[in-house]
Amino acid sequence: MKTYRVGVIGVGHLGSLHAKMLADLPGAILSGVFDTDVAKAKRVAGENQTSVFNDAPSLLAASDAVTIATTTSTHCAVARQVLEAGRHLFIEKPITETVEEAEILCRLAREHGLVLQVGQIERFNPAILALEPYELKPLFIESHRLSQFNPRGTDVAVVLDLMIHDIDLILSFVRSPVKSVEANGVAVVSETIDIANARIQFANGCVANVTASRISQRRMRKMRLFQPDTYISIDFSEGMAEVFRLVGEGEPAVKGTLMLGELGAGTRKKRILYEQPEVQEVNPLKHELGLFLHAVRTNTPPVVSGEDGKRALEVADSIMKKISQQGLPR
Repeated sequence: MKTYRVGVIGVGHLGSLHAKMLADLPGAILSGVFDTDVAKAKRVAGENQTSVFNDAPSLLAASDAVTIATTTSTHCAVARQVLEAGRHLFIEKPITETVEEAEILCRLAREHGLVLQVGQIERFNPAILALEPYELKPLFIESHRLSQFNPRGTDVAVVLDLMIHDIDLILSFVRSPVKSVEANGVAVVSETIDIANARIQFANGCVANVTASRISQRRMRKMRLFQPDTYISIDFSEGMAEVFRLVGEGEPAVKGTLMLGELGAGTRKKRILYEQPEVQEVNPLKHELGLFLHAVRTNTPPVVSGEDGKRALEVADSIMKKISQQGLPR
């Protein structure tokens, strides 16, 4: 297996986890870290037995690929340096602050033939991975992502901080153009939107009702999918999914399936089955970084591409514009 030198730019809370995962990831060598906070960079480098660099160009010269976990407002400027230097890039969500900036990064990655992967970590939540055997064609989605207040992340609206996770997942499930967006939001404790609700309608008829808040008393990260003959409940915090299916009388039951009841009669009889898909023990961050390296090694598209990140940002931008049109109540 070819080994790649991977550097980390930005070693705050999330970037320090990048460094830790990369130091232990097969096929990767943590080439070093860079952060404008020198003391923080030295601490993280010491914890992972790697080098500290004084600037981004020096780190790039010693790396084949880079991960970025800086503040969102700096994503475009830092990422441009990485891509223009010909280095593969893993960048945390949201890809950039604006859609125009995301377009620049996607273009640079295409022109230089580089892998650009966006860190949408919920794609690799055990609950989502457990649903891979199922055909997902939801017609209605309800999502709630609520957290207690934490000053970290308030440099952007809750739509980009939290809701972007669910937007990305919903787009990956529905795979249909967005037809319309309606939204409301309120700034409660910060200068940006702290709680938001959006109704996203797709061309295929699917509707998603999405709520995100960073001022809730209790934490909640749940999503429900409704489609013909199937209801799926996902708990991201617990890493668990539950599936309720309506199946024909002759369909064999999967191991671990419970029958909850029957509907109809004769040849039209159907059974209501309950399944809890088996989940695997996986570290989502380490898993997505491993898939990033796999894309680099095999020269294949990443699981969450720059274009995916741009599409999620376009929807998030539409939501924030809808809210701004109504004024930002406090």
